[in-house]
Amino acid sequence: MFFDNFTLTHIETAAGRFRLRHGGNGPPLLLLHGNPQTHAMWHRLAPVLAQKYTVIAPDLRGYGGSHKPPASADHAAYAKTVMALDMVEIMKEFGHERFQVVAHDRGARVAHRLALDHPDRVQKLAVLDIIPTLEHFERTDMAFALGYYHWFWLAQPHPFPETLINAAPETWFKAHTSREPKDDAFFHPEAFADYLAHVRDPEMVRGMCEDYRAATTIDLVDDRRSRTAGRKVECPLLALWGTKGKISQWYDALAVWRAYAVGPVTGGGVNSGHYLAEEAPDEVQQWLEGFLD
Repeated sequence: MFFDNFTLTHIETAAGRFRLRHGGNGPPLLLLHGNPQTHAMWHRLAPVLAQKYTVIAPDLRGYGGSHKPPASADHAAYAKTVMALDMVEIMKEFGHERFQVVAHDRGARVAHRLALDHPDRVQKLAVLDIIPTLEHFERTDMAFALGYYHWFWLAQPHPFPETLINAAPETWFKAHTSREPKDDAFFHPEAFADYLAHVRDPEMVRGMCEDYRAATTIDLVDDRRSRTAGRKVECPLLALWGTKGKISQWYDALAVWRAYAVGPVTGGGVNSGHYLAEEAPDEVQQWLEGFLD
């Protein structure tokens, strides 16, 4: 089944309209997706987690069926400080002031900022297949520039990357998601259809590019300001990564995250590429069972 016993809906916040799925009973748990995906990436984990938790899985602003602010010179609408505040407002709509967070890729970058800006809200944080954005850029070398070339290409001025992607969105999506060796069969047909439907939407493509533009500009300003102020993740943090992916090859992820946190940091590798929750959901679930309340 695809999100069995979950409700697909839209909610209105002061910032805009968000598409999300929610289901289950128990302590609140927020799931945040990566790029170029939607909340549908949680289709294998969410129903299992919903046996113990009230699971809320939104599309980030700019992605999927959520609102997509226009491009701007300062990319402020896609600052991670703003996207993190979206999550606070969404959880408030469901009556949750404090909650746990599990997040992948771009969503994990939002979650990192959420834990920094709203430490009273985030009880525990699990990040999948990332290290902090600032760390990536300050360590940039040829291997990173080639392996993560899309960080630099999607951040080119509007509308250059959008124009090229919109000319062949499905070709771009399939090339982007096959950068690491793996079997694409793990994409559930309904999830895959949802990803493609939104990649065909020029507004989503623009929002995605603005997300990356913000990462190279306003997000770095905010991250350096937080570092200068000595702000770090205070809650327990779980870091997971795919052993077939780039994080595993290039970084000691636990050591990196321990430099950005004052709370306990645990984690390890999962037998997968970049898409942990879809490639190796059982392994991810085992880690989460030992970490979440």
